Amino acid sequence: MLRLIPNILTFGRFVLTIVFLIMILCVPPPDAENRPFFLDIAFVLFVIAGLTDMVDGAIARKLNVASKFGRMLDPLADKVLVCGAFTCFAIIGEPKLFDFGAAASAIIQWSVAGILIAREVYVTVLRHIAEARGVNFAATVSGKIKMFCQSFAIGTVVIKMGHVQTDTWGYWFTTVTFVIMVAVTVISGLRATQRSTWKQAAS
Repeated sequence: MLRLIPNILTFGRFVLTIVFLIMILCVPPPDAENRPFFLDIAFVLFVIAGLTDMVDGAIARKLNVASKFGRMLDPLADKVLVCGAFTCFAIIGEPKLFDFGAAASAIIQWSVAGILIAREVYVTVLRHIAEARGVNFAATVSGKIKMFCQSFAIGTVVIKMGHVQTDTWGYWFTTVTFVIMVAVTVISGLRATQRSTWKQAAS
């Protein structure tokens, strides 16, 4: 039974992710009194999902039950959470930045979502090819930093939506967070191509 704990936590993260994404899509309007509380609940679910991501890998290593299935499923759960979150943000038109018009904001929101999705699809293809050839394509430090930046950006948007919708510092903080996140995402994708394990699989 202990051997199943990491995978159970990963499946639990899938469930929390779906609930979180539905809450983002169903967020109350900006002037609704329950909006801050609603988004606070969504934020807590997001944090719990993130904590399971940290715990399941540690438990798998502690119990020595790391598997190819886990290496494939765990990053998939992360991708659903991250790509789903930014896609949902774009659908509802968040985050709103400064006095940008609807068209400019939509371009920014969908561009960010597109970059993240393209990176994840690209790296996922590399991972599947490598794993199919028996090469370990486990997460790297750059990938973990990327995930942290993306998670931090998601949390930033949720908090901004709930508590600092029109504050100037909120606009700047979110903008800087997005710039850093996109840069780290692109760099980590490029580094995935350069990994020795991938070169070994492609040879």
